[in-house]
Amino acid sequence: MRNFTSVHDVKDPVSLIREGISLKINPWGNVHLGKNKTLGLIFLNPSLRTRLSSQKAGQLLGMNTIVMNMDKEGWALEWTDGAIMNTNKTEHIKDAAMVLSLYCDIIGMRCFPTLTDREADYSEHVMKQLIKYSTVPVVSLESAILHPLQSLADGMSIFEKWNKSKKPKVVLTWAPHVKALPQAVSNSFSEWMQAIDVDFVITHPKGYELAPSFTKEVQIKYEQEEALKGADFVYVKNWSAYEPYGQMPPVEKDWLLSEKKMKVTNGAYIMHCLPVRRNVELPDELLDGKRNLTPLQAENRLYAATVVLKRILENTKS
Repeated sequence: MRNFTSVHDVKDPVSLIREGISLKINPWGNVHLGKNKTLGLIFLNPSLRTRLSSQKAGQLLGMNTIVMNMDKEGWALEWTDGAIMNTNKTEHIKDAAMVLSLYCDIIGMRCFPTLTDREADYSEHVMKQLIKYSTVPVVSLESAILHPLQSLADGMSIFEKWNKSKKPKVVLTWAPHVKALPQAVSNSFSEWMQAIDVDFVITHPKGYELAPSFTKEVQIKYEQEEALKGADFVYVKNWSAYEPYGQMPPVEKDWLLSEKKMKVTNGAYIMHCLPVRRNVELPDELLDGKRNLTPLQAENRLYAATVVLKRILENTKS
């Protein structure tokens, strides 16, 4: 594995999940791999778990880590080839990526979508431009349409909690929010769940369909209670509409999950990527309950980043 931007960069997702879990036994066991190497983490948007987990993952592997919040500390970047840079953009990604590649052995970048131009967002132009001009491996810390490190951590969390012979039923349910959010986590989770052996269902109000390229053969149900029946894991996430893009079509029914609604599940675990708006996306009664998996998901963000960096270091060592 050279770059990590989606589940399609991984030959065997289940193997990666299992290896990530195994790293928790001896977190510092591979500290030699990154000796005298540098991990550069570039953030174009805010972060808590992604920044801290990626930075510590580099340290667990013996790497020096450099973090730069480009939106606050760096020059405004131009991402379009052939651009006449006579506006507010100071540095072209072609030049910035060259410099980053000189200083770093692996580059991680986080960026968000515009939620106004679907074609531009779904082309993954920003992430692809960094990969195009970088001469070292690139790791997605979240892109306009995908968040693979989060989904890897989610898969690890499900594997750790599921030890029965039958495959679990995993439900991704839309949740309310006060503003339009990206589809990255939901797109990515759908990809990863289809790549491992689970019974996967997505439920959301009409008008909130995800891009068909990410849902494919997945069961889509518009009745939340029907989708929740017999669930073993319930992943709660808001996302804005794919069509009309970035919008928040009105929703008539109450989509906020509750203990009452969860009674039709198989005592399901509650999952959320965080940050979560309490009592808007998820109520306190579920977030403070025993079936809340968000602490485990957050812990696994560290080991998801570690196993990805480990695989890249092993692939590129001389």
